[in-house]
Amino acid sequence: MRSPTCRNGNTFLKAKGRRAIGVRLAATTAIVGLSSLALMPLSPVSAQERTSRVSNARSFNIPSQPLSSALNAFGRQSGLQVTLAAATSRGVRSSPVRGTLEPQQALAQLLSGTGISYQISGGTAVIGSAASAGDSGAAVAGDGTLLEPISVFGGGSPGAGEIQISAEDLEQKNPASVADVFSGQPGIAVGSSLPMSQKVYVHGIEETNLAVTIDGSRQNNKVFHHAGTNLIDPSLLKAVGVDAGVAPADAGPGALGGAIAYETKDARDLLDGDGFGGSISSSYNFNSDTVTTGLTAYGLHEGLEFLGSFNFGNGNDFTAGNGKGVQGTSTDILSGLGKLAYEFESGDRVSISHERVHDDAPRPYRANTGFIEGRPEWEPRVRDYKLDRQNTVFTYTDSTPEGWWDPKLVLAYSKTELETPVYLNPRFNIPPYNGIGTTESFNGKFENKFSFDIGNIVAGIDFYSDKAELEDMFDPGTEKSRNVGIYTQARIEPWDRTRLSFGARGDTQKFTGTTGEEWSHSGFSGNISGEYDLIEDFLIAKAGYSHVWAGIPLAENFIMNPNWDYGSGPKPVTSDNFNVGLEATYNDFTIEGSVFQTNLDDARSPRYAVLRGIEAHDVRSRGFEIGGGYSWGDGSFKVKYANIDVEIDGNPADSDLGTYLAAPGGQFITLQAVHTFTDWGVTVGADAELAPNYRAYKGYEVFNAFVEYKPPTRPNLTFRADLKNIFDETYSDRATYGQEFGTVTPLYEQGRAFMLTAKATF
Repeated sequence: MRSPTCRNGNTFLKAKGRRAIGVRLAATTAIVGLSSLALMPLSPVSAQERTSRVSNARSFNIPSQPLSSALNAFGRQSGLQVTLAAATSRGVRSSPVRGTLEPQQALAQLLSGTGISYQISGGTAVIGSAASAGDSGAAVAGDGTLLEPISVFGGGSPGAGEIQISAEDLEQKNPASVADVFSGQPGIAVGSSLPMSQKVYVHGIEETNLAVTIDGSRQNNKVFHHAGTNLIDPSLLKAVGVDAGVAPADAGPGALGGAIAYETKDARDLLDGDGFGGSISSSYNFNSDTVTTGLTAYGLHEGLEFLGSFNFGNGNDFTAGNGKGVQGTSTDILSGLGKLAYEFESGDRVSISHERVHDDAPRPYRANTGFIEGRPEWEPRVRDYKLDRQNTVFTYTDSTPEGWWDPKLVLAYSKTELETPVYLNPRFNIPPYNGIGTTESFNGKFENKFSFDIGNIVAGIDFYSDKAELEDMFDPGTEKSRNVGIYTQARIEPWDRTRLSFGARGDTQKFTGTTGEEWSHSGFSGNISGEYDLIEDFLIAKAGYSHVWAGIPLAENFIMNPNWDYGSGPKPVTSDNFNVGLEATYNDFTIEGSVFQTNLDDARSPRYAVLRGIEAHDVRSRGFEIGGGYSWGDGSFKVKYANIDVEIDGNPADSDLGTYLAAPGGQFITLQAVHTFTDWGVTVGADAELAPNYRAYKGYEVFNAFVEYKPPTRPNLTFRADLKNIFDETYSDRATYGQEFGTVTPLYEQGRAFMLTAKATF
């Protein structure tokens, strides 16, 4: 029997009972809890014992040279991993270091006079940015004690498209959803006001065309085009890295339009040495009467690390700027993270983590849309959605690498499952029943970093085995893909004032369609990007280019058809990206600008019809970004502008044809200002996003503000008040589905919202 569905958000699946959630997370957290209880009586003297493993005096001989080269030599001679922001080493020379010294003393001498801060923790030396005169974080010789070190995430290639969102940035944003994570970045749009249906667009390109990872685990989450692809609890994040357009080869396969790397918190991010700690936080949103509570416990003891974190959210539908409630926007979410790690005396470190997010609440019938006029009367305005995403990762690293041996092994499993009721035409005389779609990925990599005087080379092999499954009462279907890739990426400073990153990867893929037919393809990808100091300490030129072969992407679960006619098979998707930019810095002022373009060729976008299973389109996104900022000792101000134009097959992109491809672009302006009154422990900030009218899309202006208080006598307490959408604007983010169609009421963002947050650490 042929399915009676139109496949436009109405897939009819086999009923399946409610599955238990949190089993793996509970198991990991139970281990964490038992470990903490067992270790509590042990002596704190072990902190000194563990510290001694990474702090023994060593022999150093590092001549004065460009800073990046000196830090490579320091890493080899100290046995520490060195994390360095690309912008930090521009035009800076190190001081010479000779003699038998503790690593901290040696690093202080090496950075002496540069005004650059650092921190050594957990076998890693984190090098910050140049400090202004008088800053407390400047490096000094001697014992090297520093205040307010700057944490740095990632080690991606330098270039105009690289964006780093640090732990400090996230703390300042206090994000409630992934949309808040990317606030202030006009080149990144997040469609939908519901976390479970939000999708991220980088320069207009949808995130399933990027290499997206969580803790190094590949994400393959095309479940339903009305749901999101990566439901994330931002309170669990410590950093986010984005390569917009040009991505390095070690970012993983499928980086057609760039890469996004999410990293969750570790115990060693929260503790300076052996010990135990925890936190409790709670927030209340007066717009929707939503309460969110978080509980976290963590500890370090003689090489053992553990962390357990749970977050619960519950609340009602929110009210839009027009004063009307938006049906299907209530909160019922449970998320958690469990991590366990051990560092051996040899420096070998193993860790396992399990992260999970479960959203269970009534949503609009099409969860990324408010309402569509003219739909059949048997379709309710809302229906239950149960979205469950999980991510399990095993990682091995060497915390004391030596020159040519700095290995990393990752094995991971990710899965997303969506369950929702199905409503058939009454003439079929079949009552509503639940249907389920599932995507999953088993993936991993092994790589090694080879360090030498002018930089390093990362070489490795990775793989994935992805599966998308539709259990349909009438038309069950499954697609699979398996891929093995080999890659290498060099990051070097070959000459003074020049920093280069270049690499390549080769991939071979076997794709299996819903009919059981198989096709094998192979292809190569390459990239190059770099920076050059046109005027030392003032003007930097950046540029990058990449060609990416990504094989055949799997179809979305909810539109798969077992009768698809694949013909000679889908074509592998390829892309070409470039960006060019300039950045000028003078004292505390920064001005930057870049132009970019991404071309996707044969981007697969299937529909349910038999002859549309291999449907593909050509996508082009191009535009430019400019920005500027000023920072002072206790605050900063930033303004950015992006102009993005997206076409599909030579025509302006729309949100329907652009499903899993791209979103319409436009112009975006963001402003951010923040200042801390240090003596009072008070921080105040404000931000805005302005989107002028664009084609059929109505413009909007949104303003937000916050005030945060950390009592100087009680630094473990934080109280914060946020006021979102101050002027009660009625709007939808530009990337939200359906705004260009007259029959669609888009899913509006919440109106004015007052939120209070309290947090205590111990």
